[in-house]
Amino acid sequence: MSDEESYELLGFDNVVLPVGRLGEAVEFYERAGFVVGFRLDEAGIALLKVGGETPGVLLRHEDELGYRPPAWPASRVWVEVPDARVAALRLVGAGITPLEMPFAVATGWTVEIADPWGNVIGFTDYTKRPELARRG
Repeated sequence: MSDEESYELLGFDNVVLPVGRLGEAVEFYERAGFVVGFRLDEAGIALLKVGGETPGVLLRHEDELGYRPPAWPASRVWVEVPDARVAALRLVGAGITPLEMPFAVATGWTVEIADPWGNVIGFTDYTKRPELARRG
């Protein structure tokens, strides 16, 4: 096997987010619409599913991680939704305040939220470029 063959980016495994309290984090993300794929409290992790894909958002408990606002600029993880404006209404209805109301992006709209530990998740759509969306 050549060096080029052995070094190929095949896709994402998981996106890991540090959290201070696993149970509180799971509850927050469930309110945001995520489904728990599995939870291993003894290991301090929980996997949140994203669509039908195997990789997901992995919450990992980190000792001594307190509550904090999102840093700016902070890394962001965006997940695709059919309509970010509808997602924003759902988030507000679930008691989650967006960082700002939906804003226009090149492909459509995005709304972002921050968990209590400063991790930023965006919900983005392809309403302006439906040919790029996962579902047409």
